[in-house]
Amino acid sequence: MANSQLTQQVGDIFNRLAKKFNRKFAETVFILVKHKRAGSLGALAGFAIAILLTSKFLRSPMRPWRREQKETGSASSSSTLLQESEVTSLSESQPIENAKCSLAQGVKKKLYGSRKMTCQLLGVILEERSPEELQEHATVRSSVVEVLLEISKFCDIYLMERIIDDESGEKVMSALQNAGLLEAGGLMKDKVLFCSTENGRSSFVRQLEPDWHVDTNPEILSQLSRFVRNPLYISSAGSSFASGSNILISTSLELYFSEESTL
Repeated sequence: MANSQLTQQVGDIFNRLAKKFNRKFAETVFILVKHKRAGSLGALAGFAIAILLTSKFLRSPMRPWRREQKETGSASSSSTLLQESEVTSLSESQPIENAKCSLAQGVKKKLYGSRKMTCQLLGVILEERSPEELQEHATVRSSVVEVLLEISKFCDIYLMERIIDDESGEKVMSALQNAGLLEAGGLMKDKVLFCSTENGRSSFVRQLEPDWHVDTNPEILSQLSRFVRNPLYISSAGSSFASGSNILISTSLELYFSEESTL
């Protein structure tokens, strides 16, 4: 409101000045016409142009300048909001990136340069815990997918299990495929092995000579502990092995590789 009144007062002053200029202009024209000299006529033309420009300037509206200022302020506000949105997006994605980085560091630290791992499927990678269940269905544990893919970046992984029939093996392969574990850059289909006995799994491990073997059977791990540098026993109930045993224990594969403890 104050700015509007000030603008009106300034406009009134300029209008009064313009009227005075007009009177002076009329008097000057009269004098120059009366004398009728070329120099006077040139001065008359120059003076007329000056008066015309001054009058045009005084009558020009000030609104466009105000609108430009408003548009500039609006653009500045939009830019600020965009920057704030980008900062918020970055802050929200930061914990996810930190978690991925932490998992990669934990896996690399635990593997400690290992190049080969063998791993049982039942109870470790799959929800099912017996070959009989595999005859009905096979389900990959969602929580193990990310850590398994991370391990595959550092070493070869061989998955193995005892099955009753070929259809069970097909169900397992389909489940692994649907979970994204057999995609490019993940696990390899020809490194998923099936056998008909528990001893067959032990035989696979001894032939492959891995740095790690992950299993839910304590007897198999006890037999293999002499040949495998890092046998890992997966059990929710835990188990007691002989004193001085090199067998590692955890409730799950993903938990072991996300823990801060060292070997």
